[in-house]
Amino acid sequence: MRFLINKSWIVIFIFLNITSANAQTQDEFDAFAHSYTNENNGDYTKAIQNLKKIYNKDSYPINLRLGWLSYSKGDFTNSIAYYTKAINIMPYSIEAKFGIIYPAIAVANWTLVENTYKKILEIDPKNYLANYRLANINYGKKHYKSADYFLEMIVNLYPFNYETIILYAWNNLKLGKTKQAHLLFNKALLLSPNDISAMQGLELLDK
Repeated sequence: MRFLINKSWIVIFIFLNITSANAQTQDEFDAFAHSYTNENNGDYTKAIQNLKKIYNKDSYPINLRLGWLSYSKGDFTNSIAYYTKAINIMPYSIEAKFGIIYPAIAVANWTLVENTYKKILEIDPKNYLANYRLANINYGKKHYKSADYFLEMIVNLYPFNYETIILYAWNNLKLGKTKQAHLLFNKALLLSPNDISAMQGLELLDK
């Protein structure tokens, strides 16, 4: 008899928790729906307030969205803080890492930008965007050997893609690999006939 009573209480407890969870879920649905409406109307302050009413520090979706809305509002400090929380909740999330890069660029935190791209590659070594942007960063720093590493990866994955080929061509030129650079500049012209950058590269090689 005692077992049956205890079991009944367990059933009631589970039912109450399910009811509570459903109510909370509906609140979240409503908050997100209102938030999207306000965002579409350009009212980022209200869109943020909608989510703050149901804020849960352990919620990945809420922190991720608050990161985006704060960035859209121009509040880059809070944007980074929310994206950081989202990353801490789900450390393997690539979308949150790409998200934090936007406010990091806005405040010129280039260390955070570069380190975040590297963390993305630790999870997804063949990620096109992270490889390409790290190649660009290193090329801009005149770290051509480092740029070559990232470019070789993505050119092998995307062998007929203009933006990677033209950067790889210039990087090879900077490294003194003239034969490879010549071939790549010509390949760039196949993708973009009369391309100014490719023709300038070939002119330099022909001097």
